[in-house]
Amino acid sequence: DLQHYFTVLFGHEGQKPLELRCEDEVDGDEWVEAIHQASYSDILIEREVLMQKYIHLVQIVETEKVAANQLRHQLEDQDTEIERLKSEIVALNKTKEKMRPYQGNQEDEDPDIKKIKKVQSFMRGWLCRRKWKTIVQDYICSPHAESMRKRNQIVFNMVEAESEYVHQLYVLVNCFLRPLRMAASSKKPPISHDDVSSIFLNSETIMFLHEIFHQGLKARIANWPTLILADLFDILLPMLNIYQEFVRNHQYSLQVLANCKQNRDFDKLLKQYEANPACEGRMLETFLTYPMFQIPRYIITLHELLAHTPHEHVERKSLEFAKSKLEELSR
Repeated sequence: DLQHYFTVLFGHEGQKPLELRCEDEVDGDEWVEAIHQASYSDILIEREVLMQKYIHLVQIVETEKVAANQLRHQLEDQDTEIERLKSEIVALNKTKEKMRPYQGNQEDEDPDIKKIKKVQSFMRGWLCRRKWKTIVQDYICSPHAESMRKRNQIVFNMVEAESEYVHQLYVLVNCFLRPLRMAASSKKPPISHDDVSSIFLNSETIMFLHEIFHQGLKARIANWPTLILADLFDILLPMLNIYQEFVRNHQYSLQVLANCKQNRDFDKLLKQYEANPACEGRMLETFLTYPMFQIPRYIITLHELLAHTPHEHVERKSLEFAKSKLEELSR
């Protein structure tokens, strides 16, 4: 009778291989797949990714707590200011009552006096509106207003670029990484799990990181014209080591991909993935290259923001710190 066997080899020296028998070929494939899925190194990698996600979520919660405390203090200060203004209004009303002269019945007032008062009221209103119009026009034409307009435009462009980048990462992960990972688990895999990991190192984690960063940017835009961005870069900075690993691995990942393309089955499968309308005619190499330009893009954006951020601005130092850290990574 035809019998089916498979052998388990251990990486430790001196460990004898195990030869196991199974009832049929399907049973053997299921055992081999289960052993692949039970890789201890994969479990450690997944645990590390989960820990990184947990750390970021904790940082987000702490950031929101700080923002809530700042808002609470602002509300308390505003309540104090409101009470002070109420007291001033009461005092002014009392003073006005004391200074108001005795006025007779307005019906007995001279018609000419009424006309004069009406003209005076009209002129006072016109002079007041003209004064405020001049003040507003002077501010609109001032260097400070022009700088704030440019700063806001930089932030709006940053949000738009970040949205596009998150979409590119989404296509990379969902149209290439995850389908190839499933293909590597098939009976006749066109690519190994190790090659998938080498090509897409940290891609999924980077996508998760930028989804959080993008949501934070959109929340800041919702609070316009108050735009505080430094704490968002505080969320991004602890993950720079993951970007550093991706950058160092980039050339190797392209080399592994080129070697895999020598396999006709893999090359055919990859062309099917690249034909997805979401790819818009772009190849996998293009999507793998996008993260290489993201850190330099952030450095340029921070440089432009600092150029239009006053030296006494509350987040000036935080933006300078974020820029210096990103420059260290790009060297």
